[in-house]
Amino acid sequence: MFTEAIEKILIDLCTPARVRAVEHGDGVKALWSALEDGGFLELLTPEVMGGAGLSLEALLPIFLAFGRYALPVPAAQSIAARALLRDCPQLPPAGMLTLSGTARREADGSLCVPRLAYGLLADFALVNLDGAMLLLDCSQARRQPCGVHASQCATLYWPQDTVGAALGDNGEEVRQFNAAIHAAAIAGAMERALDTTLEYCNDRVQFGKAIGKFQAVQHQLSVMAEQVAASRIAAELAFASDQPVPALIPTAIAKARTSMAVPQVTATAHALFGAIGVTEELDLQLFTRRLHEWRVSEGSETYWNGIVGQALLAQPGVTASEFVRHVNLPQSA
Repeated sequence: MFTEAIEKILIDLCTPARVRAVEHGDGVKALWSALEDGGFLELLTPEVMGGAGLSLEALLPIFLAFGRYALPVPAAQSIAARALLRDCPQLPPAGMLTLSGTARREADGSLCVPRLAYGLLADFALVNLDGAMLLLDCSQARRQPCGVHASQCATLYWPQDTVGAALGDNGEEVRQFNAAIHAAAIAGAMERALDTTLEYCNDRVQFGKAIGKFQAVQHQLSVMAEQVAASRIAAELAFASDQPVPALIPTAIAKARTSMAVPQVTATAHALFGAIGVTEELDLQLFTRRLHEWRVSEGSETYWNGIVGQALLAQPGVTASEFVRHVNLPQSA
């Protein structure tokens, strides 16, 4: 029910033209208001507190849809923030709230959050600082764009006197949830890239027949589809939990697997589009640009594969096959 309702909003308000407008600083208010006013930011909030009380598993199709439409606002992060603030006495602030699993202190005492997702738009940021969870007002920070064309990512710097006390010691959960969000977004965006490429290959005629009929092209499409399917399954693993926050190892597997698929899927899609594939006018780049950005957000496949590897090595009597088959059991026990 919620997925269908949100999809209707995305179809109407999150068109490629609107995504481009938001990237250039226009049109964000209507899109954000539709999601906020509809109560969709409270999907994880318990019903007794006025929310929908959805499980993580029920939330996944919505996060996939956000990736499929290249949603240019931090709706997923704002939904997750309400779950992460579950034990805090204060209510989450109104406005766009984003997440970051990495913050650091600078030599002058200021706080730096590098490459903050939606850092150019966000009103607040919930961040992890060495295990402590902080809620920061982005209006008090200096925003430094990342320099990538049309990216909404930025590095933010807060003066020392604007950083309040920690809200809890569950800062690592911010990293985990944000990584799971990016895994779902990657899976959704890659599904859109595959659909777009398949449509083009069936329509584009060369030497008297659609290029999708050529065996070499079919091979590339099949490999691309395999990567997209594996990424979807990996994202489902991260959200297959009855806990309020995705578990560490399933999240690590999901983020590593989806990030690993990005280079091959994006390169294949652009190659099959031929010369038009490198143009800004083609909608494909709205998704592939984000895929490359999301790949490294909260750590690339190298970082998360290391987390999985350490967990496996910590169980010397367990084979890799057994480890994967039972990866969810300890978290739900």
